[in-house]
Amino acid sequence: MARASSKKPPVLLPPDPMPARVDPCLAMLVDKPPKGPDWAFEVKWDGYRLAVHIEPGRVRVITRGGYDWTTRFPTIADDARRLAVKTAILDGEAVVLDDKGRSDFGMLQRAPGRLPSAVEAGAIVLYAFDLLYLDGRDLRRLPQRERRRLLEPLVAGREGAVRLSEEVQADGDEFLRVACAHGLEGIIAKHRERPYRSGRNDSWRKITCTRRDSFVIVGFEPSVMPGAIGRLLLAARKGDELVYVGGCGTGWSRQESVKLRGLLEEIVTNSPAVSLRRKNAVFTEPALIAEVEYRTWTDDGKLRHPSFKGIREREDDATVFDLASLEA
Repeated sequence: MARASSKKPPVLLPPDPMPARVDPCLAMLVDKPPKGPDWAFEVKWDGYRLAVHIEPGRVRVITRGGYDWTTRFPTIADDARRLAVKTAILDGEAVVLDDKGRSDFGMLQRAPGRLPSAVEAGAIVLYAFDLLYLDGRDLRRLPQRERRRLLEPLVAGREGAVRLSEEVQADGDEFLRVACAHGLEGIIAKHRERPYRSGRNDSWRKITCTRRDSFVIVGFEPSVMPGAIGRLLLAARKGDELVYVGGCGTGWSRQESVKLRGLLEEIVTNSPAVSLRRKNAVFTEPALIAEVEYRTWTDDGKLRHPSFKGIREREDDATVFDLASLEA
């Protein structure tokens, strides 16, 4: 007579609920790359931070600020449907590459946005660098190396609109030197043993060749050239207020300057968003955000050597620079 098996059936754990939204992990700005085998390095992409939610019957593309921009990135949503998953949340950056393979934010923001461009929306690529949820399992508690192990087979080697952001096996200082020499914005370092933590923390660190942040456009000064812009007037957040942080007068072509002035003239206001008196200033509603590259801050809280890199709509203003970070 056969003996009954004493082996107990495996316990099936209930699936983790899929988050409707995950606040992204944000890299802390540091001066030098960290040392040691616990750190992984990637290129710092210059684009829109997005979370791609793959759900039964639909795909959602969510911005850093929590807005649903699926209709702005249709090729990313369509390609994500082809991934071999039932449910997943990818964390990544949407970019457009220039002819040297570098991400170009100016080209990207013209692709789905209001400024005309020869760039087609289909040229936009999502470089996925983290996997937060997969087929009923919340992965955020896992270390970065394990999340990466699960991400790679899903997107590695793909040539579509969803691709893998490669890790670079190199010394951090040398990688930064090469990245800056090739005109890249900088690099990202990620601690291999830490879980995914929403908000800014030192689990992820960014090291930039120059500083780059987002500022609210609160007005402009006309150029001596008819119909163009001489300087953009910029503001940063301080608590619930906007504070003027200086003007930016470089970084655009004559054609871009004329188009930008046309956008701003649509939102001219007699109620400035900042306390500022400047001769010839034209104040605008704080509806647009400028991406600005700069070297550092002056002692009186103004941007030093700012250069315009692109424009965002204020709808997704989670990236606007907060002056509190200068005091931290």
